[in-house]
Amino acid sequence: MLIGVPKEIKNHEYRIGLTPAGVGELVHDGHRVLVQRDGGESIGFDDAQYREAGADIVADAEALFAEAEMIIKVKEPQPVECRMLRPGQLLFTYLHLAPDPEQAKALLASGATCLAYETVTSASRGLPLLAPMSEVAGRMAIQAGAHNLEKAQGGNGVLLGGVPGVEPAQVMVIGGGVVGINAARMAMGMGADVTLLDRDLNRLKELDMLFGGRLKTVYSTKEAVERYALQADLVVGAVLIPGASAPKLISRDLVARMKKGAVMVDVAIDQGGCFETSRATTHQDPTYVVDGVVHYCVANMPGGVARTSTMALTNATLPYAVKLARHGVFAALEQDEHLRNGLNVHAGQVTHAAVAEALGLPFMEPMQALRNLV
Repeated sequence: MLIGVPKEIKNHEYRIGLTPAGVGELVHDGHRVLVQRDGGESIGFDDAQYREAGADIVADAEALFAEAEMIIKVKEPQPVECRMLRPGQLLFTYLHLAPDPEQAKALLASGATCLAYETVTSASRGLPLLAPMSEVAGRMAIQAGAHNLEKAQGGNGVLLGGVPGVEPAQVMVIGGGVVGINAARMAMGMGADVTLLDRDLNRLKELDMLFGGRLKTVYSTKEAVERYALQADLVVGAVLIPGASAPKLISRDLVARMKKGAVMVDVAIDQGGCFETSRATTHQDPTYVVDGVVHYCVANMPGGVARTSTMALTNATLPYAVKLARHGVFAALEQDEHLRNGLNVHAGQVTHAAVAEALGLPFMEPMQALRNLV
């Protein structure tokens, strides 16, 4: 298969779809890989490394999209990239379509086959291609929160871990998944007083066994969310419903009653955000203030540590990319139900139930959609 890896063009997005090592694996498996010129230059992966791994370097995205049978990216395609997609072409990347009807419309119009990293599943009910970036985002959420608690950044001037004789910050983490557990670990490591809320009692028991008394675990109810939000210096929103829009767990009214200078980090912003006052921001302009509360809602947080993120993402996606390239999309998806769950759009049809429901569009079973064109 002819595989293309374009340079990302989203604001301050420096990740790239494959490391040179990942390219080498695909070339060794008999495939040809095109990498856009300077695609990984800013994170220490130069064109010479990609050439050494067996890639061909192409000058621009237009040439790459025109030739490649499969496009491997990181972030959702921007409008100019959507217009370069074509029927029969395979796009393998993060999509986050539920809160983004314009992107969905463009992908449906393209006729391309679009597999979303964030809805590929595993036998253990996990999300293996979302997990590495969730780990990064959870850890970064605490870095970002601690920085924005500084008075000069608009925060209330509280040091996350406190000092002897002065109490630490109160940190509230909503959601006990991969993002939440990594955020809690980082916050506890910095000495903060951390409370994690979730509705899965088994998960709360696991976390209690793992962290003991260092982490307070609370069953999430409307009353509990309100009580701990009003106490919090830092709130991390870490909820996820695969493929669907995130639920709004903190209302505008509740934000207005929170501590002035408190910080809210919405890691769920790719799926629309879990705070009613959330709107997507960028690394260039990451925060805004509502009712005295600082909001950090960067939609591609892991892009801030792009080298680490690219390596972690390639480690996770490479086996799936190899399978798709070796067998072709129909056979690969027919054989692997978990990879099949990643199919969001095919030939003008929405093929993921949660995405279809969120967008109010008709849903077609993935294999039915694929068989229609075989």
